[in-house]
Amino acid sequence: MLTARTPSGRWQRLSEQIEAFLAQDIISLQIDGKQVRGFRSPDSPSLWIRDHSDMLRGGIYFEPDVFSAIEAFAEHQSASGRIFDFVMVQPLRHSPEKENWERWVRVPVEADVEFRFIKAAFLSWRASGEHGRLHALLPALERALLYATSHPLRWDDHLGLVKRPYTIDTWDFDYTAGRHDWLNFQITEHTYWGIFHGDNSGIYEAAGLLATLLEHAGEQHKADTWRGFASDLRQRANALLFNGRFYRHFHKITPLTIAGVNEEQQLSLSTPMAINRGLATHDIAVAILNEYRTRGEQTSAFAEWFGIDPPFPDGIFGDEKLIGGAYINGGIFPLCGGELARAAFEHGFESYGLAILRQYSDMIAESNASYLWYFPDGTPASEEASTSPEAQPTDGWGSSAMLYAFIEGLCGIVDCSHSFQNVRLSPRWAATDETCAEIDLSYAASGAGFGYTLHHDRERRRINIELRAQQTRLDLRLLLPEQTKTATLKWNGRSMRTTREVVRTSMYICCSGLVKKEAEIDVCYE
Repeated sequence: MLTARTPSGRWQRLSEQIEAFLAQDIISLQIDGKQVRGFRSPDSPSLWIRDHSDMLRGGIYFEPDVFSAIEAFAEHQSASGRIFDFVMVQPLRHSPEKENWERWVRVPVEADVEFRFIKAAFLSWRASGEHGRLHALLPALERALLYATSHPLRWDDHLGLVKRPYTIDTWDFDYTAGRHDWLNFQITEHTYWGIFHGDNSGIYEAAGLLATLLEHAGEQHKADTWRGFASDLRQRANALLFNGRFYRHFHKITPLTIAGVNEEQQLSLSTPMAINRGLATHDIAVAILNEYRTRGEQTSAFAEWFGIDPPFPDGIFGDEKLIGGAYINGGIFPLCGGELARAAFEHGFESYGLAILRQYSDMIAESNASYLWYFPDGTPASEEASTSPEAQPTDGWGSSAMLYAFIEGLCGIVDCSHSFQNVRLSPRWAATDETCAEIDLSYAASGAGFGYTLHHDRERRRINIELRAQQTRLDLRLLLPEQTKTATLKWNGRSMRTTREVVRTSMYICCSGLVKKEAEIDVCYE
């Protein structure tokens, strides 16, 4: 459940539209006699772990069944630790096949499946608080991460980083220099290998999440080992892949030159994800966000949420539909926009994050539709223009990313463990012209909730927050209006010692405390 009432009505409308999109993106399958439910992308009638994992960030507030999909993928994990990409029980709509077999598929060139599996398990635990089901999954999660960080098709021992064939960002077909007559998904002796930042940011985050889960299960030594691994990987990845402005799209291991392509200029879909996953330092995040703002000012596209920019030459990946500006080859993805907005809020670009959310909310309010991708002129994806079998106007991948940016970015509610027992609260309503915001969140799987009502009296220079929670350890970081010089804070009428945090030019007032049922915070600023 999500309530987001403000005087403008904009944010409640945005939340309700995204909830409606996600409701249409649920897929239910019968696997081994069990009902398995998950979120599907609008471009495929299959249950992909990558789509499901990302969409759970918004779906956990509306969908009570958060574990069945993860458990199904765990039950079908290979002995090596490898996880399947997707499962389907019906033929594709455009396929001549009629058989409704159960099919489990792994796309060989993909190197991001295992970390998404771990992220989905973590989110399921966060929303449900079901420790027993989580603990039963831990061996599968460990095997998955070990596979991704040791198997010779996934790991480069020399660089100490995840490798993959030369794909466009995280997508599932690679460059073959014309050796294959269509999109290629197989690894061969001719594969062009390299290091992609998105795989490594995902592994970095997954190692930290697994460490948290192991710690909760009493496996402190294993947790410490994975945290140490993540720290070392972060250092190696940032040293190799950050070019001073953003993450280089693909660091080539196999020597290769593609006419008309300058990898030092290509900004790709997963770049803001590297910020939100924690791979990027604050300084790297600032550089990346400045790069996106610059390109937003320079581009003729309606938004700078690029699949990749500049795109690759038309058709070189094996499909004539993959022209510049189409699909992952330079199309505009709300998925990227949502990640970009979330990163902007966290790193002192609050007005930029707000502008992205407003642009998206206006876009879907007008059309009552959200597509996986758009052409740069704003034309939405279509079946005719895409390599994907479907193109539906209920994209949950991008819309859930925007909801993630709204909840954790603008509303500032971050659940730091599970069931809202530990919350980092960073309300950023001072960046808007809203005078009041009533926000209530609860997980559909457990009913655990957290909420607040914020009133901002600009004339009296006062912000009042009424907090609601069963019992929450709260770390408050409240964004103060621009030009604020001093501020004081009272918690339930008692003056509190506070600290200030400055993020670029943004000032936050910070303190911590326990919320039992209710609490009230008053901030006065000058």
